[in-house]
Amino acid sequence: MDPANGREALRECALDLDEGADILMVKPALPYLDVIRAVRERFDCPVWAYQVSGEYAMVRAAADAGHLDERRAVLESLTGIKRAGAGTIVTYWAKDLAAWL
Repeated sequence: MDPANGREALRECALDLDEGADILMVKPALPYLDVIRAVRERFDCPVWAYQVSGEYAMVRAAADAGHLDERRAVLESLTGIKRAGAGTIVTYWAKDLAAWL
């Protein structure tokens, strides 16, 4: 799939549903917030987002270097993913998030 082509992502989602998918998962989550929103608006099924290891690594590296507050950055990124339309978010910060909330 061409990552620059959001319409192709929607066509792939329709094919997945035609083949019996129960959910639609968008990954990586942050670079595809527009796709998450479009999937949520177009299809009547659960929409999940996967915050991949690269997203985790970028925030951790910046936090370790003192460039940002990890908790605030994580909460903001997860809020953005949720706001885009994800009903479920798979993230490497799940345990931390449970403690923070």
